Amino acid sequence: MSAQKPFILYGWYKSSCTGRLRIALNCKCIDYEYRSVRLMDGEQHQSDHLALNPSGTVPVLIDQRPGAHGMSFPILQSIAALEYLEDALPDSLPLLPTLSRPLQRAKVRTLVNIIAGDTQPLAHRSTVKDIAAFGQSPDDWMQKYLTKGLLAYEAVASKTAGKFSVGDQLSLADVCLLPCVWNAEKASVDLEQMPVIGSIVRNLSQMEPVKKAHWTAQPDTPADLGWY
Repeated sequence: MSAQKPFILYGWYKSSCTGRLRIALNCKCIDYEYRSVRLMDGEQHQSDHLALNPSGTVPVLIDQRPGAHGMSFPILQSIAALEYLEDALPDSLPLLPTLSRPLQRAKVRTLVNIIAGDTQPLAHRSTVKDIAAFGQSPDDWMQKYLTKGLLAYEAVASKTAGKFSVGDQLSLADVCLLPCVWNAEKASVDLEQMPVIGSIVRNLSQMEPVKKAHWTAQPDTPADLGWY
């Protein structure tokens, strides 16, 4: 029998929020067991998943290291999970500047929230699906709001970026940006108008842990690489 891995990640290959956790876990060299929740088949609404996550969403992160009590309190939100990894594993690669650099931390968190608060909810699968009932084109909606959010990110990152979103150090901002860009590519967003994001993404995409986290490389990615 194989040894128990320190973390369990419930997710789906299409989920950009799950993608954030995959990137962070890989870059921090944290081993985890991946459990697929097929959203297209409604598995998120089944009783066993709702018992784990009453919101019926992914990702869910469970810390099952001895003494961690992760099974009694699974972490249900991607940003909370990302910050938990910062707090619980301080010896791993830091993705948030130290407390002694409050302005740098604020820059990272500002960019994180442009993606997680302003952009991703409007481009969420359930949102895009529901707006069709109001006569809106899902494709047009996705393109409009991903473009709007990424242009805002571009404007802020133009003042903060180096090799990555905030200087030359990988951060939670990059971890949140890249899966949003994956969605934008699928939605045919004109990324040429975002040269700062383009440079950041090129740098990120050269990293082996990031390549491993790409949505096409997951165990639940189907052979036809379907998306929506």
